[in-house]
Amino acid sequence: MSSLLSRGAVHDPGIGFITLTRVQVSPDLQQARVFYTTLGDPKARKETATALERATPFLRRQIGGTLRLRRVPELEFRFDESIAHQDRIEQILRDLHEEEAQRQAGSEEEDPRPDDDTRD
Repeated sequence: MSSLLSRGAVHDPGIGFITLTRVQVSPDLQQARVFYTTLGDPKARKETATALERATPFLRRQIGGTLRLRRVPELEFRFDESIAHQDRIEQILRDLHEEEAQRQAGSEEEDPRPDDDTRD
């Protein structure tokens, strides 16, 4: 499926730049959930989802011609939210590291070392 989308076999401009992240196939091979990510705002994401729905019959036919299965799985496309969650977690960790570095730099400035002149 990835090669079909990357070779341009699907001539729908609504699909745009898409990355397939994973596919979950049911044990009986009747259904396949295809997870994807795409660049752009929520409007572009919605357009991509609509274009993928339009392209689903074509993709099923192509997969059916390539794979030797008794029945071609029903395709269900879902936007992969896990990538956005991973990016958010990484950003939080970066912010925490920056705060810790600033805190350490601030504590070194506030805690001057005693002079040798303070001895009696």
